[in-house]
Amino acid sequence: MISKPLTDLQTEKVIEINNLCKAFGDYKVLENASLDLYKGENLVVLGKSGTGKSVLIKIIVGLLLPDSGTVNVLGHHIDEISYQELLDLRLRIGFSFQNSALYDSMTVRENLEFPLVRNQRNMTRAAVNDLVEEMLDAVGLSQTINQMPSELSGGQRKRIGIARTLILKPEIMLYDEPTAGLDPITSKEINKLINDVQERYHTSAIIITHDLTCAKEVGNRVAMLVERRFDRQGSFDNIFNAGDQQAQPFYDYNFIR
Repeated sequence: MISKPLTDLQTEKVIEINNLCKAFGDYKVLENASLDLYKGENLVVLGKSGTGKSVLIKIIVGLLLPDSGTVNVLGHHIDEISYQELLDLRLRIGFSFQNSALYDSMTVRENLEFPLVRNQRNMTRAAVNDLVEEMLDAVGLSQTINQMPSELSGGQRKRIGIARTLILKPEIMLYDEPTAGLDPITSKEINKLINDVQERYHTSAIIITHDLTCAKEVGNRVAMLVERRFDRQGSFDNIFNAGDQQAQPFYDYNFIR
């Protein structure tokens, strides 16, 4: 897939972060970090380990509060809304975990049903069945519906994890290292799935990854977290063809062995 340029996307912001600062004691993780996610956009976030990528995600979903700055998600200021409003907002945000986070004691069907039973208690059994089947079809794994997670490959577990996240039809998807630990062929399948989700369900997404093939294939835009802030943002080619000394190590690690 050739990534769509940002100019082809809508300009409505679904996440707006301005001058975000977060520290733990004397250790500054984010300092005057600003980042926007646009409606319908796949935004890739790159950064070395320990640079604050996971902290950023936790602030977006309200698990951590900023020390200063503003974080607006789907029109809500994270540090100003009530706890119930925060819970309601989280239902509009899907988080695909690096390890898929499936329940080992549940079948694939039961794993997908769990968020529906917990959050959509008025749904009929027929509606639940239809939605589970739709999500499994969306990730190409309808045949696994009665299998246990232990019977699935790593790539299949990633797909099922994405299906479970999608089942509540979130407006924003957050992907944490979606291709980590996967072989190149399976990684390419996951990249295609992320693009398919964007196109089929019109999601906006932040994708945290160290995999530059993933970044190039799924990202409409790339943002590099360097020195506690996002100083480098743009298309993949603009960032990695500019001879940037901060960006080059990422490129060398992925493509020069």
